[in-house]
This record gives sequence, C-alpha cells and structure tokens, in this order.
Amino acid sequence: MSAPVLNRPLVLEAPERLADGAGGFTLTWAALGTLWAEVVPGSGREAAGVEVTTAQVPYRITTRAAPIGSSQRPKAEQRLRDGARIFTILAVSERDARGQYLTCFAREEVSA
Repeated sequence: MSAPVLNRPLVLEAPERLADGAGGFTLTWAALGTLWAEVVPGSGREAAGVEVTTAQVPYRITTRAAPIGSSQRPKAEQRLRDGARIFTILAVSERDARGQYLTCFAREEVSA
C-alpha cells in the first residue's frame, strides 16, 4: 500500500453545547486544529428530506495518526472543514497495520 498524499489542510471541529439561558442549548463548533489530509470521494446519491433535497457524497479522508485520547485524533460526530465545505465524520479506523495513518469515513451533504 502506497503512502497517502496529504496535500489538503482541513480544520478538525468538535461539537459544543452552550446554554441558551432559557433551559435549552445551542450547538456550536470549536476548532481543535488543522490536519493535513488526502480526500477521496465515493459515489454520491440524492436523498429527499422533509423540506429540501440533499445530495450526499461519502468520502474517505486519510490523516496522520494521533494517539488515542489526543485532541488531534478525529472521532465520530466531529467534522472536518475545508472553507465552506463540511465533512461529517461517521467512523474512524487505522489505515495501515503500523498505525501511521487514520481513515475517516465521512459524508458531505449539499442542499440541492
């Protein structure tokens, strides 16, 4: 297996719940840092929502590995941002037997 080409800087973001003062909360996103990545798209599909139709495209995003528990190690429910593009992380696994790289299985949703 050849080494991935990590040529794209992506910002790793984690969800944070902030109290709204009325007993509820607002979901915001906190930047954890920038990861260099290789982004490989899969085949897309269209999904009908209640009010809008979205195009969903799966991606395999490869980054350098980070120790378990590190804030620089991506995990499910976080997201990677490339400007206005957002990739929601669905799952993460080690890409190689030596554990040098991680593969993030992610989805980009675009409103149609």
